[in-house]
Amino acid sequence: MQLLRENILVDSIYDPKVVLIVQSRMNSTRLPGKSLMDLDGKPLISQIIERLLLCKEVDELIIAIPDTKDNDILASVISVYPVTVFRGSENNLLDRYYQAALKSSADIVGRFPADNPVPEPLEIDKIIVHHKARKTPGFSSNLAEIHGSGYPDGIGAEMFDFSLLKSAWLDEKDPEKLEHVHLNFYNYATGEGVNEDLCPISTITCPKHFARPDLILDVNTHDQYLFLKEIYNYFSMSNKNFRIIDIIEWYDNVYNNI
Repeated sequence: MQLLRENILVDSIYDPKVVLIVQSRMNSTRLPGKSLMDLDGKPLISQIIERLLLCKEVDELIIAIPDTKDNDILASVISVYPVTVFRGSENNLLDRYYQAALKSSADIVGRFPADNPVPEPLEIDKIIVHHKARKTPGFSSNLAEIHGSGYPDGIGAEMFDFSLLKSAWLDEKDPEKLEHVHLNFYNYATGEGVNEDLCPISTITCPKHFARPDLILDVNTHDQYLFLKEIYNYFSMSNKNFRIIDIIEWYDNVYNNI
């Protein structure tokens, strides 16, 4: 049996290429330069990359950064890792994602923001497996809690089909949606999909032992950076491979008792 996909005949055992794109830049509006801020002796972006490289379901890891001189230093830091560096538009992030995905011949595109310093590779692999099993194109996420999934904010990823990314890229003119890729598919603030007939929204349930949607593990402000720095400093000597269950134990039993 054969299937028709993007006007190309392929076998029914078609295995989609999964590309995970990390968006990063030096000129962040809320916290400029955060990608190179120190976490346990390494730049924040380096800590993210080293964790994401442990994902088993990702075929290609792309760090997508602006093509401006200000970001040359960021490209230099990233270049020591076995990842693809893609440089594109600074403010049109939708175009940066589309061009990176197009160049890599992605079938399924993942989004991971470079302000989430503690990604969980196993949970990212889970959302990829879940998305690959879907019958029709759509949007899947465990990056934060959606539909009562229970996920902490910042350990998972978003997945969407290249065909949907292409449609958004061709049609979208709203400046906010050009800057924030996920808004073309799903709005976390309202908990609503943009068009669930064309792009159904899906998630998986967070394991009960770390179902903590109250926990925010993003770095958008200096205070949030100091919080994540405390986490990295605490585990620096004892457990450099700390995971979300370790963070929760520290948060409940150490941080909240300071």
